Amino acid sequence: MHIGVPKEIKNHEYRVGLTPSSVREMVAHGHPVSVETGAGAGIGAADEVYEKAGATIAATAAEIFASAEMIIKVKEPQAGERAMLREGQILYTYLHLAPDPAQCADLVSSGAVCIAYETVTQPGGGLPLLAPMSEVAGRLSIQAGAYCLEKAHGGMGILLGGVAGVPSAKIVILGGGVVGSNAAQIAVGTGAQVVVIDRNLDVLRRMDRLLGARVITVFSNRDNVEHHVLRADLVIGGVLIPGAAAPKLITRQLVDDMKPGSVIVDVAIDQGGCCETARATTHADPTYMVGNVVHYCVANMPGGVPRTSTYALNNATLPFALQIADKGWRQALKDNEHLRNGLNVAFGKVTCREVADDLKYDYHDALSVIAA
Repeated sequence: MHIGVPKEIKNHEYRVGLTPSSVREMVAHGHPVSVETGAGAGIGAADEVYEKAGATIAATAAEIFASAEMIIKVKEPQAGERAMLREGQILYTYLHLAPDPAQCADLVSSGAVCIAYETVTQPGGGLPLLAPMSEVAGRLSIQAGAYCLEKAHGGMGILLGGVAGVPSAKIVILGGGVVGSNAAQIAVGTGAQVVVIDRNLDVLRRMDRLLGARVITVFSNRDNVEHHVLRADLVIGGVLIPGAAAPKLITRQLVDDMKPGSVIVDVAIDQGGCCETARATTHADPTYMVGNVVHYCVANMPGGVPRTSTYALNNATLPFALQIADKGWRQALKDNEHLRNGLNVAFGKVTCREVADDLKYDYHDALSVIAA
C-alpha cells in the first residue's frame, strides 16, 4: 500500500505523521512511502533522513494526495487538503469531528475512508492513540497556565508555588482522566494547591492513590464545580466524552464571577471546549479575554513540543497503521474491533454514533459499511 505523509499546514503545527523510524518500518513491510519535502523539519528530520529510511520525497502535498492510497497525518485535514481527498482513499489522523461540521461535511462528500485516532479503543477501555497527546497536553497546560498568570500576559500576577510567607496559587482541574492526571502531577510539583474534580469515584480513588494528600479530590456536581472554580487562580479543562462534544461545565455566568486575572486553559477545545466562552486559538495568538478572565484555548497544544509529541504519537499509531497497510482497511477493521471504532466516515456515511448524533447525520454501523 502506498503511504503518503504531507506536511502539516495548521497554524504552528510542527508535528509529522510518520517519523523516519516509522517510515523504515513501513518500507520493511513492503509499503512505499512518499513524504512531502520539509514535512519533518519541525522535529529535526531533514528530507535526507527520510530518504535514508526508504522514503521518496515529493515536492508538493498535491503529489502526495494524488498518488497515496493512505494519507497519514497528525491534525485534521484543512479545507484545501480535504478538497484533494478522493473516494476510497484512507485518511488516518486526528479528526475531532463533533465540533467541526464543515470538516465532517467535506469528508462525507469526499467518499474517503476516515479513521480517527481519537476514537480507536483498547481492551479494558481507554483511547490509546489519544492518550499520548493527552499526556503532553496535560503537562503543558500547567506550563501554559503559569505563563498566562503573569501580569504581562493578562493574569493576576502570581507564582504557582508562591514563596515563603506568600500563599501558593489554587489550581482546579476538571476531569481526572489522562489530561487531568498528567496536569495534576505537574501541578503538585510546583507547590500549588491542587483540586481535581471528576464524577467517577474510581478515577478519584486512583488520583488519591497516585498523589495522596498533595491533591484534593472532589466529586463533580454543579455546587462543587462552582465553589472551586470561583476560588481558582487557574482552571484546567480536561473533560472528555469519546467522539462527542465536550460538556459545558463552566457557564458564561461562572466566568463573569471568577476572580479578575484568573486563567482558564481549556484542553478540551479539540472537542469544542468545556467552557461556554471557549473558542479555538492558535500558538500564534493563544489567548483572549472574556471579562477579566484569560482564556488559553490552543487546539493543538502538543504541536508546541513537536519532537516529544511526534515520537510519542508514532509509538502508538504505527502498529495500527501497519495493520491497515498489511491487510487493507476492510480486513484490518474486520479483524480488530478496537481499530474499527476509529472509523468515523466512509464512502459518504458517518460510522461514529457520537458524531452522527451531534451533527445530525444518519448513523451507519461500521461493519455494514465494511461489508458493502
